[in-house]
Amino acid sequence: MKKTTQPEISRRDAVKLFTAGSAAGLMGLFGTRESLAGMYETPSWAKGLPPVKIKSVKSIATAPEGSNLIVVKVDTTEPGLYGLGCATFTQRAVAVLPAIDSYLNDFCVGKDVDNIEDMWQSAYVSSYWRNGPVLNNALCGLDEALWDIKGKRANMPVYQLLGGKCRIAVDCYAHASGPTLERLAENVQQYMDQGFRHIRIQLGGYGGVGTTEKPPDFKQAGFGREQDQYMDQAAYLKSVPAMFDYIRKKCGEDIELLHDIHERVEPVDAINMIKRLEPYRPYFIEDPFSPENMGWFRQLRNQTTVPIAMGELFNNINEFRDYMAEQLFDFIRVHISQIGGITPAMKIARLGEWYNVRTAWHGPGDVSPIGHAANAHIDLAVWNFGIQESHFWNERAQAVFPGCQTYKNGYMYINEAPGLGVDINEKEAAKYPIGTRSNWTVRKGDGTIIRP
Repeated sequence: MKKTTQPEISRRDAVKLFTAGSAAGLMGLFGTRESLAGMYETPSWAKGLPPVKIKSVKSIATAPEGSNLIVVKVDTTEPGLYGLGCATFTQRAVAVLPAIDSYLNDFCVGKDVDNIEDMWQSAYVSSYWRNGPVLNNALCGLDEALWDIKGKRANMPVYQLLGGKCRIAVDCYAHASGPTLERLAENVQQYMDQGFRHIRIQLGGYGGVGTTEKPPDFKQAGFGREQDQYMDQAAYLKSVPAMFDYIRKKCGEDIELLHDIHERVEPVDAINMIKRLEPYRPYFIEDPFSPENMGWFRQLRNQTTVPIAMGELFNNINEFRDYMAEQLFDFIRVHISQIGGITPAMKIARLGEWYNVRTAWHGPGDVSPIGHAANAHIDLAVWNFGIQESHFWNERAQAVFPGCQTYKNGYMYINEAPGLGVDINEKEAAKYPIGTRSNWTVRKGDGTIIRP
């Protein structure tokens, strides 16, 4: 006779029965789920913040140091709460103003200030065509202003919202230049005495622009505009290795030296020159090729181990992807307002972490103090930070932008105020109107335009 057995109860089924029984018992003792919820009081820190809407978006234009600066101000339905962001496309600043005042304002009014990612994505595609510096700068101003608001609402500096500090402060490089090697070395030593460990060296500006005594042929022929500049590419290619040699001998081996080619020589010439710089251990060489010549990076990488910084002229985060994945450059040299703000910059930085590509955000005087603050908050929060370009604001700029960053021993320090930490005095800003003149035209001796 076959013996019957009770079916085995699996471990999973036993857990389900136990859980169901326990829940039934608890609810029998203490009431329904709804009644239990009523017994639990949510602590104040867990309740979150009430929704806040965008009331208006406007542009503020100012030029306290001569460079055109554009700021976006986002006002909210919360009295006294506003955010600021940098939208500076200094070469075409006036074109950015209607993109902010007419289009972004209409697009944003009534939306929730907390939904930054959704706001960025929707604004990015709302014009249908994208990848342009005018709209991307406007978008950056909005994005940074929303991060500023979120930090103020959380009562935290923005870097805390990005993950918190990875370092004590932001290591920076200073700019040293001079008409002669002797003057250049003096300027390098002055920055070393101030505690800077990284210094960019340029002799006579970019490739000796504006330093030649004899007028170039195109000037004598009356070709181009009076303010067009001239660059002697051959003289520049000879001068850079000599400059590195002199500064190394004069200032020692401990200082990290950088240099910017600014895409102003032919790709093959740039490769040959960079190879000659290897004995001087550059910290990085910036922008050897224009965006139109990106294919040359593979040849450069095969020829030399000198670190390369690239990306200042990129307008779209997707332009970085393949070159970072192939590890064709070493530093992300992006102008954050050109790509649309903190939100995309963090994505680029995180991508760089996977491929050991470090950040080196663009930070000259044509980035507003608010933009510099955005750079610094990211610098503090990402692991793969490399170096940050410095700029020292004059008294007029500091009056327009209370809360500017400070420097000590080569480090940039930001204040710990909630948000980005930089405000704007609109009355002071109005004292310094922007202009429309651009001085970026550089030519060869025969008048041919030199990129960037």
